[in-house]
Amino acid sequence: MIGDKSHKHVENDDQYKGLNVNEGVAQPNTFNEDSIQRFLKNKRKKLLTPDAYVEGILNGNITTLSQAVTLVESAKKEHQEIAQEIITKCLPYSGKSLRIGITGVPGVGKSTFIESMGKYITKRGGKLAVLAIDPSSERSKGSILGDKTRMEELSSDPNAYIRPSPSAGSLGGVARKTRETIVLCEAAGFDTIFIETVGVGQSETMVHSMVDFFLLLMLAGAGDELQGIKRGIMEMADAITINKADGNNIEKAEMARVQYKNALHLFPPTDSGWTPKVLTCSAFHHIGIDKIWDTIQGYVDLVKKNGYFQHKRNEQSKFWMYETINDRLKSDFYQNDALKTMTKGFEQKVLGEEMSSFVAARELLDFYYQSQKNNK
Repeated sequence: MIGDKSHKHVENDDQYKGLNVNEGVAQPNTFNEDSIQRFLKNKRKKLLTPDAYVEGILNGNITTLSQAVTLVESAKKEHQEIAQEIITKCLPYSGKSLRIGITGVPGVGKSTFIESMGKYITKRGGKLAVLAIDPSSERSKGSILGDKTRMEELSSDPNAYIRPSPSAGSLGGVARKTRETIVLCEAAGFDTIFIETVGVGQSETMVHSMVDFFLLLMLAGAGDELQGIKRGIMEMADAITINKADGNNIEKAEMARVQYKNALHLFPPTDSGWTPKVLTCSAFHHIGIDKIWDTIQGYVDLVKKNGYFQHKRNEQSKFWMYETINDRLKSDFYQNDALKTMTKGFEQKVLGEEMSSFVAARELLDFYYQSQKNNK
């Protein structure tokens, strides 16, 4: 092979007579040693104190904010203890942002829309945090986490912060962690928070319980516009936007807008006193983005005047208190070492029809309650 000591054999070969074979470039190391050393140094780096994390967050340090969010998402008990202390200390500095949930059918162009709307906000002097819940594979437990690659312009904006979180099959847990991340982002000075969901399904219900405004993105010309989407999601929406309203699709988008507008009249009045709006836009060409933002501002002005804005946030806080209790109880139950062994045995009895599912569940719960009493 040319480039190593074997070139001497090439020179001696009759078919290569007359050729001058120069010394090749030495094969570089596969790994960059400096990078490896930096990685190992960072890995060995001790965790900061909760006060140090809080100080960094309040100063708008994105690196510190990201590290704190990682602690929030961690399943390790020591990390959760630090995370909860950070959240508690950041709470007095939170609550001042506008929280917007964004969802839509696959292929509707959520990432393009978020980037277009995000740039519109930052150009007007706003600071935006995008929290995207990515779907995790049930088979491999992997997650795409591709929002930063799909939002290249926004991800390089100094006034924007994009944080994807894998759902890892535990939607409720991720939703709770997303809500805690909102607190940290607000403390870091972000005045607008986007929460992007995985698609049309259960995730919307969870996201709706943590946002002030819920925006549903739809497409025109993709079959019957009023089919293939759950009524409950349409009832949750404060505005529906038909995306990709450009070129030959403008007429179809307008027809879809009229259909949705007529359909919304069939729903009962909202508690907020707001009449949901149906709009069209082209996120790719940045058309109609200003009208959507004006609609959101109009909603906020209305609900702040009639008191619904604070009422909704109070109800959300109460909801998440109970959700956190449920999540903690479930986690403690399944992390009980004795129960882990018992559960497998009971599972086999249920499969062998030696015991009903209900009896097995009751006995496992009874054992759990008894173990809790004994630990007091």
